[in-house]
Amino acid sequence: MSSQIAQSPVIPVRTDQFFTHHFRPPLKQIKTSDSLTSHPLEPSLQPPSPDELRSQSQSTPSSPKKKTHTAPLPPIPEDQSAAHLSKPEKPKRAYTLPAMSTQPIDKATLPIPKNLLFIDHDVPTSGQTSTVTTPTEPSQADPLAAIGAGLNPPPPATNGATSPPVPVAAGRVGKIGHQETKLPDVHAEPHEYYGGAEVWTRARTFSNAGVAGTTKRRPPQMGGENISRNRRLSHDEVTASAPRRFLIDVEETMRIVLEQEDTDRNFQISIYDSGPKLLSLGTASSNAHKTFDIRGTYMLSNLLQELALARDYGRKRIVLDEARLAENPVDRLSRMIKNSFWNALTRRIDAEGLEVACADPKNRSQHMRSRIYIPHGEEEMAEYYRQIGRDKPNLNLEVDILPVKCDDPAFVKSLNDKPGILALAMDRKVDANGKVKLEALPFVVPGARFNEKYGWDSYFMALGLLVDGRMDLAKSIVEHCLFEIKYYNKVLNGNRSYYLCRSQPPFLTDLALQIYNQLDRSQKEDNKNWLKRVIQAAIKEYHSYWMSEPSLDPVSGLSRYRPVGLGIPPETEATHFTHILQPYAQKLGISVNEYIDGYNELKIHEPELDEYFLHDRGVRESGHDTSYRLDRKCADLGTVDLNSLLYKYEFDIASAIEVAFDGQLDIEEEFNLSPWPITPEAFREGAPRQKSTAAPTTSKHWFERAARRKELMDELCWNDGHGMYFDYDTKAKKQARYESVTTLWPLWAGCASEEQALKLVRHALPKFEVAGGLVSGTEESRGIISIDRPNRQWDYPYSWPPHQIMAWVGLERYGFVDDAARLAYRWIYMMTLSFVDFNGIVPEKFDAVELSHMVDAEYGNQGTDFRYVPREGFGWMNSAYQIGLQCLSTGMRRAVANCVPPWVFFNLPAPDFPSARRRRAEREAREAEAAASGHGGQPKQEVHHDPPSLEEAIAKLKIELGAPQ
Repeated sequence: MSSQIAQSPVIPVRTDQFFTHHFRPPLKQIKTSDSLTSHPLEPSLQPPSPDELRSQSQSTPSSPKKKTHTAPLPPIPEDQSAAHLSKPEKPKRAYTLPAMSTQPIDKATLPIPKNLLFIDHDVPTSGQTSTVTTPTEPSQADPLAAIGAGLNPPPPATNGATSPPVPVAAGRVGKIGHQETKLPDVHAEPHEYYGGAEVWTRARTFSNAGVAGTTKRRPPQMGGENISRNRRLSHDEVTASAPRRFLIDVEETMRIVLEQEDTDRNFQISIYDSGPKLLSLGTASSNAHKTFDIRGTYMLSNLLQELALARDYGRKRIVLDEARLAENPVDRLSRMIKNSFWNALTRRIDAEGLEVACADPKNRSQHMRSRIYIPHGEEEMAEYYRQIGRDKPNLNLEVDILPVKCDDPAFVKSLNDKPGILALAMDRKVDANGKVKLEALPFVVPGARFNEKYGWDSYFMALGLLVDGRMDLAKSIVEHCLFEIKYYNKVLNGNRSYYLCRSQPPFLTDLALQIYNQLDRSQKEDNKNWLKRVIQAAIKEYHSYWMSEPSLDPVSGLSRYRPVGLGIPPETEATHFTHILQPYAQKLGISVNEYIDGYNELKIHEPELDEYFLHDRGVRESGHDTSYRLDRKCADLGTVDLNSLLYKYEFDIASAIEVAFDGQLDIEEEFNLSPWPITPEAFREGAPRQKSTAAPTTSKHWFERAARRKELMDELCWNDGHGMYFDYDTKAKKQARYESVTTLWPLWAGCASEEQALKLVRHALPKFEVAGGLVSGTEESRGIISIDRPNRQWDYPYSWPPHQIMAWVGLERYGFVDDAARLAYRWIYMMTLSFVDFNGIVPEKFDAVELSHMVDAEYGNQGTDFRYVPREGFGWMNSAYQIGLQCLSTGMRRAVANCVPPWVFFNLPAPDFPSARRRRAEREAREAEAAASGHGGQPKQEVHHDPPSLEEAIAKLKIELGAPQ
């Protein structure tokens, strides 16, 4: 592959100058599978499934491929063969996916892997069927029975509750006063469902609204024997023409739900609560005289969520559709992410959002006040924020101007006692009076305690935004990245003052090309200008940061996570480094706090600690904080993940220059270029450096850089015997043999050959695949966990969204669509199961071995602490759900909505969960101990005989009574 890249820098493109190889073409023809029933929607409403979209990449003699563009392709260079330019064939997905394939997959040569992040551009309104889910109404045919190896699916996760199908087209009509009006859609968003005027029907009154019987009897009691329940004969019948709805007193019902069901008092209804999981609600059609039981964790937790949302909108009484309580969980979570969570995670650094944006739970400085740092030369922006401070004196806002070289380590350390938020990009708008004013651009935060813009979090969240049709917000994130590179010299770890010296994994070019392919193609010149700005900024970051010392190792040619800095990272918890600093403090006979002050003020010099914090800052820059893979050696590692990302940078820049800018691009901003070729002599102090404005940069040069990095990774990181990539230790000059799931990142970047990709799938993938998807590393590499060596959150058994998304896209890129679908199903199943069982929870990470969000790691888990209803989920977990659904077939979506385990759906061996093994071992130990003490009774019989017949029983009874036979 490397030779092909080096010899063939010119890639085949279409004359409309858009990167069509990054997305699949629009759907032209729908192909159905024999094993799949027809879609229940009308043809005009049918969303293209991933299988139908994948069929576009396959061409058969009987069904020729329809071209999406009529413009001719540019002339093909003579040195490029037809095989090189042919579009790669992908194996057709089988709906019953087998276990790990052991045979080579017959595929075409793939010298330039396609970027296959599947995005549906047509995003419907909340009243339409979701494009990423499939209705699972009882009246519709379910293909699951023909898929899961003949197995019948388990009962739905909604605990058997059924609700008649509600036709979307049939208008729901009610009245405001004497005026007839349309009722909100059953699954409308809360602001529409609860926020509008109260609409009533002719039969509705609120005389009996509330939980059935609350004025007639006490609520059901869990501890007593007299749990009051209504007779079944008093319940409403279910009719197809009259969907069930409930009359509810919000406050009273909410009080009873919490009193009866929330036994652990955490304001959530989960499977760990020991309530009866049963509540009777009065039906609207009977004015609450008749009731119906709401049963099970899922429906009761949804009831609690709906009551909390209604209370948010000031509603005292509501009429609630049962369909909202028994909603398909996949539909519900996807809808909440798309229409609620993204909005809750959106921030602006303006007058309204500054108070929230400046709040920093990691700030432990003496004087807690709002502070914002403005880049040097942005006086207009500084005056904008000074005016906000004058208009809102309660903010106590301080506006400081940064120096030109704002990422100097000594200067950044001086800001530790006065941390603040860093200004981000703004736009100029013209108001109604014709006056130009600044307007802060929005961005998305991860959530929970992370209330600022983060580097690689923003990339994965932007992918989810693109899936959900939020192009404006994704494009705004790119604008912030350009602003950071311009003024802070890199895409920052986060826009806080203590992050000025370090970056995070670089994804800017891929995000830019994803967006570029979805821009309005009628605005070609504007699109090219926008792309030019992004590519120029990426080139600056590449040369100034990632390919300059200390990040670059000139000897090996690989880049490392090696940020500069002084002192102890201030953003960590107060006691995070106590166990590290305690021995050094004891050696000097002082307290840990005194040692911290002396070390930060450079009064105490300790080379061992200097090296420790060098690696610690590298771990934080890598995004994998923390992991034993990187512990005490990160700054020396040429990691597989970073160099894969930089290969993608190089190849994306080369492709963009080749396609959009005719093979060369002028750089407008002046900065030093990284020497090429890479040699230790070229990087010595005082060696001449070429300026960026000296000559145009060419696509040929960037293709050469990409080819050289691939050669270095093959030589230093690839291990043919193990069939996987390893990090390269530039200090020890050997591979670090920690088995990390980042070994799959070259598939995403496209720098692995087909032979390497096949070995990765055969040998590496099984090491990381567990019940819930891919774990961060293997248990063997992590080592033994003890009190002195606690678990780290980026090690086994924990699982994170970035690793899943990178693997799905990488596997599909090389044609392993079955493996990608299986992994995506595992992840979506784990998320859906937690959503159903734990009050709609969407956490930061999972224990993928136990399928649990209850992790035991140094930082716990974010996104789990909320009351009543989840408001924002967690940034990249939201994206992983929306993207993962794009990888599933219709049958898979229906199955996962019913919480069908992946080992059942794919006919795989069921996992032996560690918790189950522990409980089994404990039970066997107790039984053995009881048997040894003489209190164990008879051991259980392994073979159970049939019970005696009636004649045998009578004969035995006669013998016992002594009667003659």
